[in-house]
Amino acid sequence: MDSCIFCKIVAKQIPAAVLYESDRVLAFPDVSPQAPTHLLIIPKAHFSHVGEIPEAELSVIQEMVGAARRLASEKGLSERGYRLVMNVNPEGGQTVFHVHMHLLAGQQMGPSLVG
Repeated sequence: MDSCIFCKIVAKQIPAAVLYESDRVLAFPDVSPQAPTHLLIIPKAHFSHVGEIPEAELSVIQEMVGAARRLASEKGLSERGYRLVMNVNPEGGQTVFHVHMHLLAGQQMGPSLVG
């Protein structure tokens, strides 16, 4: 996707402070953090939202969670806690239409819509 900011980061057209990279997943800090630690974990392949990921490729979500766990551990967040969030489509709060997971930590998280 020529206009997708995350695809441009994957293609190294836009610089990012890469914290984790595998063949299929990339992680970097969010440029507009909503918590003291706010990382983005994305698949390198472009999917606009979770519903677009083919069944045969859903393992990329597992890899994203694995990257989140690894980063949380490396940053000493595992014991204190962190939040993983994936927004899907506009009503779900998605503003960048490339699948991504937010890792938020470093402060007490407030209540969410689901407990």
